[in-house]
Amino acid sequence: MLEARGLVKHYRSGGLPLGGGRRATVRAVDGVDLTLRRGSTLGLVGESGCGKSTLTRLLMALDRPTSGTVLVEGRDLLTLPSAELRRRRRDIQLVMQDPYTSLDPRMTALEIVREPLDIHRDLMPKKERASWAHELLHMVGLDPGHAHRHPHQFSGGQRQRLGIARALALRPKILVCDEPVSALDVSVQAQVINLFKELQREFGLSYVFIAHDLAVVRHVADEVAVMYLGRIVEHGDRDTVYSRPAHPYTRALLSAVPDPDPRSRGATGRIVLQGDPPSPTRPPAGCAFHTRCWKSQDLCGAERPVPTAPAADGRRQVACHFPEN
Repeated sequence: MLEARGLVKHYRSGGLPLGGGRRATVRAVDGVDLTLRRGSTLGLVGESGCGKSTLTRLLMALDRPTSGTVLVEGRDLLTLPSAELRRRRRDIQLVMQDPYTSLDPRMTALEIVREPLDIHRDLMPKKERASWAHELLHMVGLDPGHAHRHPHQFSGGQRQRLGIARALALRPKILVCDEPVSALDVSVQAQVINLFKELQREFGLSYVFIAHDLAVVRHVADEVAVMYLGRIVEHGDRDTVYSRPAHPYTRALLSAVPDPDPRSRGATGRIVLQGDPPSPTRPPAGCAFHTRCWKSQDLCGAERPVPTAPAADGRRQVACHFPEN
């Protein structure tokens, strides 16, 4: 459905040149391969600054990669003529993190949901757009009678539902959800997550679900990709990654997830990583994680690991010289 091959995105630093030379290069995304299957959810997790949001822009062709390709149903978005790319973008819509700043405060709920249809006018006759917008408001759990309210008159959870309704207006096949529940209260998070699941069944949607909360991803994802310093370090089906993490970084992330069962707390020790992630302007040689890894050996700093399947486990790919079996 959606495939990324060798995606690389480098930026020139906006600061002063280092040592009087050229400006530093920020390696925001550094060779990412991903595949999203039809009707499934791919969870993308990692610390802040690992490149998740930049990858989002690349997957939606909102930014051009330094190298690599993005395929949607076998078509390379980066080589399409502008008119065809505009049509293809209907199939991939974005649900943003902050439901307040992503909505125009001057527009009513009805206008917000109808706006994509007013832009892509050939998709639906004008007389049907308001009716479809009302139907979408009902589908996401909002009262269509509130269609003429403005964003500030809704709660945070309601505003996120409004953003979801807008994303569905063009009947997309893929939703890219950039931390869509991180700004919400825990109780509201659960409601919105359940809404995503219901809409996936209703419309046959495929999701790229980006988050830093592994507990949330566990509830929504079919597959999980773990990102560190612009690279995917582990990618596999959810149950395998969560029950038997193979990459040390994945193990460290999972050890930090709170366990609601008091009887099992402390059964597996918390892994506290030393130091901060390296700067993306000066990533370490070899494995990007080796400067913080307790399993690091000379090979890790000399050679970048190629994602491979651990022994007797073909359901995932791990970029580690010494993965857990």
